[in-house]
Order: sequence, then structure tokens, then C-alpha cells
Amino acid sequence: MQEHTGLVTIKGNALTLLGKRVKVGETAPDFQALDNDLNPVKFSDFKGKIIIISSVPSLDTPVCSIQTQRFNAEAEKLGSDVQILTLSMDLPFAQKRWCAAEGVSNLKTLSDHRDAAFGAAYGLLIKELRLLARAVLIVDKQGIIKYEQLVHEVTDEPDYEAALEAVKGLL
Repeated sequence: MQEHTGLVTIKGNALTLLGKRVKVGETAPDFQALDNDLNPVKFSDFKGKIIIISSVPSLDTPVCSIQTQRFNAEAEKLGSDVQILTLSMDLPFAQKRWCAAEGVSNLKTLSDHRDAAFGAAYGLLIKELRLLARAVLIVDKQGIIKYEQLVHEVTDEPDYEAALEAVKGLL
């Protein structure tokens, strides 16, 4: 598996990302993850929608919680043509519990814990931690990556406005 260094840090310490790095203009790779009820879900199941992929290390941490709540709040404003997916390595049970406790219901949380298929396909799997890097990707209705933001410092929030502007440009 490909390794990439120097792209992300945690508290200033360099981390290694595993997998093939995706680029704007490429077809978004398909992957399978688990929904909150342990059902396998394929990324291709959402084809025909504009998709925001929000990748976070763990919902049970403050920045990941803020990020997911922000996208959940934006979901209603964006309409039914947009599907927001939050992916993490959290177990599906933990994602379900977190969503219920935080009132998050406008997006889908998917767990990459079993196979790390998403992390490997998008080059976002952190080798040292077996967690996902913080990133936001926008995929158009034809399955082409139109926007990619890899957050350099894992403990920082993404640039929400830039991501939302990219989505609005596709509506």
C-alpha cells in the first residue's frame, strides 16, 4: 500500500497516510463501509447525488463532533440533491449512540473500522493510529471529485465555507 508522509500532523507530529491519494477531476473510488445497523453500504449506492464526504478520526472527540454537527446543520439548507456522509473508524454502535445523543439525523455516518476500505481507497488512513485523517471531499452527480480538502493538522477544523461554496457551485 502506498505511503505518504508530510501531509498531516497531530499536535505537530508528522503522520503517515496509507492508500492512493485522490485528486480533483478523478472518479471517486467506490468503497464499502457499515451503516449504524451493521449493514454494508457502497459509496456507489449514492450515485446521482452530490456527495459531501466528511472524514473524521472519531466522533467522540471535540473537533470531530463540531465538524459533524456543522455538516448536519447545513444538510437541510442544501436540499435533497445533496447527501452528506461522515466516515470514521468508530464502531457502528458508537456512531449510532453518538448520533442519538447529539440529535444528528440529517446525514449518514458510516464506519470504516472493519476493512478500512474508504481510508485506503482515498489515501486517508493514518498508519500510526489506524484512524482516518480529517478531510472533506465533494463528489458531483456523475461521481467526479470536484473538491478535496485534507486538513494538515488533524486537531484543526476544516474550512467549512470553502467546502459549502464548492457544493453550492454544483447545485
